[in-house]
Amino acid sequence: MESQFAWQDWLVFTAYFAVMAVTGWLFSRQKAATTQDYFLGGNKMPIWMVAISVLATSQSAATFLGGPDQGYRNDFSYLATNIGAFIAAFGVAIFLMPKFYQQRVTTVYELLEQRFGAAAKRQAGIMYLFGRVFASGARLYMAALAVSMILFADIQAASVISSVLILTLVGLAYSFVGGIRSVIISDVIQCTVYVGAALFVIYFLYISIPADFGQIVEALRHPVDRELSKLTLLDFRPDFGPGGVFSFWSAITGFVLLNIAAFGLDQDMTQRMLSCKDAKQGAKALIWSVVMVIPVMFLFIVIGLLLYVYYQRPDLMMSPQGEPLVQSFEGEDVTIFMYYVLNEIPVGVRGLVTVGVIAAALSTLNSGLNAMSSVLVQDLYRPLMARIRPGKDERHFVWAGQMGMVVAAVALAGMAILCFYWQQYSNMPLLAFALSVMVFSYSGLLGVYFTTLFSQRGNPTSVLMALVTGFLVTLGFQPYVMDQLLPVQWQVNLGFTWQLCIGTLVATLVCLAGSPSGQPLESGVRQ
Repeated sequence: MESQFAWQDWLVFTAYFAVMAVTGWLFSRQKAATTQDYFLGGNKMPIWMVAISVLATSQSAATFLGGPDQGYRNDFSYLATNIGAFIAAFGVAIFLMPKFYQQRVTTVYELLEQRFGAAAKRQAGIMYLFGRVFASGARLYMAALAVSMILFADIQAASVISSVLILTLVGLAYSFVGGIRSVIISDVIQCTVYVGAALFVIYFLYISIPADFGQIVEALRHPVDRELSKLTLLDFRPDFGPGGVFSFWSAITGFVLLNIAAFGLDQDMTQRMLSCKDAKQGAKALIWSVVMVIPVMFLFIVIGLLLYVYYQRPDLMMSPQGEPLVQSFEGEDVTIFMYYVLNEIPVGVRGLVTVGVIAAALSTLNSGLNAMSSVLVQDLYRPLMARIRPGKDERHFVWAGQMGMVVAAVALAGMAILCFYWQQYSNMPLLAFALSVMVFSYSGLLGVYFTTLFSQRGNPTSVLMALVTGFLVTLGFQPYVMDQLLPVQWQVNLGFTWQLCIGTLVATLVCLAGSPSGQPLESGVRQ
């Protein structure tokens, strides 16, 4: 394994890990005494920190590497999805956040216990854990692949696995002792790092283009390879396929549901808001996180737009038309941003970009570790111990939370390594499945929570059936499933946002079909 780093890159890399080590040591000195401290920070986390943490948790290495690809291939329409995020944030702030604080829950799934019993809480928690292992494990794999390309100059098994272990161990070490408090502080640092890295890349890209600002804007307004301007923000075309997931219609439907699930039903996100003093502060942190995500998302799209000028407008670059770009590395497809990093980026900035990838990965990884541990302990382990060995004190459950983080780390690292071997030896698109797997979990969870909030219907059996149905409906829309089950003329290719809409609708109807008593419904619909 031979590194592509120059000494300047190693200096940046070393400085980053030194900052992580020092801050990790400083903030791990205060050990959590109770599970409320470990999982909720004693409800003392300031609004601005929580807002940045929610922002960082919503980003990942996939965003860091894939955001520029959106700008390169498309336009600003990805920003329009924040319309759905704002609608969802206000909905969660009004309907869910007060209930979470009233019930003094540690995990969002404890709310179901009040209505449907402990079994519903366990089922929802298991559904979340299933989705999170696949989704976060796959994102960890993507980050490790990028780190391996840059750091070791190859993507052989030893290099990728080493990168997975480095990321996992750093994330675990930072948040093991301090719990959610360390995670939130880490998120603030990581967010600062990868936003700073994005700004540096924009600067170096801009000065490398021998055209003025007006010429660049004109080139983006009149691209050579598409009709729409690359500065388009709202796309009103009625496209229900994968190419239309960032349209205006998708933003006000599927993305509303996606963000309701992310902000209110996904322990990764919601746990941060629950660490505030009260529901009002949690709601403010959520709204501010949505506001802040817009300029951050804007930066990554701008990188892609500048890369478009850099590679697709040789007239502005004052260079002859070269050979077509081959965006691959040892047979592995790479985004245009990774192609730029591997082939063009200046010395020193390469180290900064690597640090940015790691920071984006760790912000998501740390959140996943603590959130998964909270579900494992509060929703599964604590109720079990209450039945078989009652009387355990809070110190035992703090220790259980730390062990839960170790278990979660092993699961995510294992999933990341599995993704590597699956990609090498199988044609089945597991990675695409894993990256969208939270949608599989979200469909059923949304159906159950809509039933809980807006009706008196449903029972433990219909909750389980809704979770399973939501998963199966979404799975049924996947192309690799349709190829096996349906003739070509019956197949449809829906974008994931529309899959979520249909899956949520069906799951809601299934959950509503359960009578409150758990008995079969009499003739007629009883409200």
